[in-house]
Amino acid sequence: MERVAAVQMNPELLQVDKNLQSILLSFEEAVTAGARLVVFPECALSGYDLSLDEAQTVVESIPGHVSAQLSQACQELGATIMVGILERDDSGRIFNTALVTGPDGIIGRYRKTHLPYLGIDRFLTSGEELLPPLETPIGRAGTLICYDLRFPEPCRALALMGAQIVLISTAWPSAATLYPDFVAQTRAAENGIFLVAANRIGEERGARYLGHSLIIGPDGEILAQAGGEEETILYADIDPSLSDQKRRVFLAGEYELDIFNDRRPKLYGEIVR
Repeated sequence: MERVAAVQMNPELLQVDKNLQSILLSFEEAVTAGARLVVFPECALSGYDLSLDEAQTVVESIPGHVSAQLSQACQELGATIMVGILERDDSGRIFNTALVTGPDGIIGRYRKTHLPYLGIDRFLTSGEELLPPLETPIGRAGTLICYDLRFPEPCRALALMGAQIVLISTAWPSAATLYPDFVAQTRAAENGIFLVAANRIGEERGARYLGHSLIIGPDGEILAQAGGEEETILYADIDPSLSDQKRRVFLAGEYELDIFNDRRPKLYGEIVR
């Protein structure tokens, strides 16, 4: 069994250094409690409800100052972390990025591919590809950000690429109850994978955030869930290899499913037109 954690926090708008210290403290707390992989919310370093001009003041390069500090913490603690940041590339474009680092440094970065008309996402560049599942010390981890979960295709594609766990950094607003109430469980169950979603709480410029971070098993079962107001760390002990078993036997010889082999891909072409 491997312990994973989702940190539900309240980032302070534009306070990168303060938020980074909070992240490092929570990371250490989670690892001390046995977690080997810890997920933080979307835009955990900067806050989410920013203007483009404000975003320019808090963007990070990868590699850079923040990735170096996260990598150092991972090396010292022997664990892996995913943190939502605003990233600027060499051409000046800004992305909503999930950065994954481990004891040996940067493992990968995923740039959010589906951008809603909301918060800082209104002004950003969308990522152009899904990041193949990352080899982490506890298993193969896919990465998504917030609104990506609304679409069934990214999670399915990651599962087909072999992801055992999908990590989601998110800033679900208060109106987005659909995600923790239904969508997250559905994505886990329809793909037979674990899902770790770290949401934020609090308020920025009148916009409130939902909380209700959760960790879900491969049959859609909720393994841990937070409330809507408190900063907290969720934990679950999981066996990632269970995600490789797509066959379900409810009543031998009478009710059996194979959720991947029973698919009919040749019927689904319209999805990608």
